[in-house]
Formats: sequence, structure tokens, C-alpha cells
Amino acid sequence: MVCAYGLLIPNVLLDRALWLNVHPSLLPRWRGAAPVERALMAGDDETGVTIHRTVEALDAGPVVAQRAFPIAPEDDAGAVYAHAAEVAADLLRDVLAQDEPRFEPQSEEGVTYAEKVRPEDRKLDPDRPARELVDRVRALSPHIGARLGDLIVWRARVGEGGSFEPLEVQPAGGRRMSYDAYLRGRR
Repeated sequence: MVCAYGLLIPNVLLDRALWLNVHPSLLPRWRGAAPVERALMAGDDETGVTIHRTVEALDAGPVVAQRAFPIAPEDDAGAVYAHAAEVAADLLRDVLAQDEPRFEPQSEEGVTYAEKVRPEDRKLDPDRPARELVDRVRALSPHIGARLGDLIVWRARVGEGGSFEPLEVQPAGGRRMSYDAYLRGRR
């Protein structure tokens, strides 16, 4: 069994036994390294967990179990990963209890790839729509952080009139704080 394993498993090993991969998305959507982050950045309102046979192609093996769950508007990547872990444990328990698990090929429709999060993915462009910026902040919290210049933004919301409103930030070399406290400190 593997989960979040970023290296290629040689076919000689895959041929020896059944390898299962636990993947936090509804495959074939978001194959790859950052499925939760990419789902949040895309504004998806649902994701899930897929357990599939590990094959040479990236997250492309036949599916043995899959369950969807909603992404709440306030969920960040940490909350989604925590929920995915609970779902994965339930799915694995069910799969491992089966004598002969049944695998179904993945659809070739709807395949998307979840590229690794790059430094440029962390940058918040104030000219972009507020919803897009908030989704980016949610996707990168609590583990990476989105950047507005030298300021890391950990939580944000769409404010009245559709504006982007940081809620929790961290100045360079500083600690996390409310955005209001940050602004008071700059006076």
C-alpha cells in the first residue's frame, strides 16, 4: 500500500504483488502530486478518495474503491486532507476485508493533472478575482502559505462588494497574526 509516494515503482516490483495506492481525489480528476491543492485552487466543491491498483502510469490504475465528500467553503487543504484520511481508513478497511476485490478501469474522460505546487503558484495577484485569491489561500494553508508580496496569507475571505480580505497573515520573519493586528502594527 502506498500513499503520497512520489517515486516510480519499478514494474518488476509491481508484478510481484498487488500494490494499492490511496489517492485523495476522485480519479481520474487530479492525478498527480497535489490533488487537494489543485482541487481547491480550481474552486471544486467536491473531492474524495480513490483506492486503485498501482500501475506504471501516474495514478491511472483500475479503481477498487472511491468515495466523494463535499468541500465546505471554509475548508483549507489541512481540513480536506484530514477528512480524506478518515475516508481512506474506512475504504481501506472495506477493501482489505474482501477476498477478491473487484477493480474497474478508470474513465479516460475527465483526466486532469495536479502538478506540484510551484513558487509562482504561491503568489497572489491582486488583479485577479477575490474568489480565486481566497481559493488559492485555502489551497496553500496551513502548510505552504500564499504570498502577497512579503506577506504570507493563511486565511482570507471574499468581503462585501467582492473584495479580497486577508484574515490571518504572517509578515516576513514574524509570527502569524490577524490582519487587523498586522495593520495596527504598521501604523
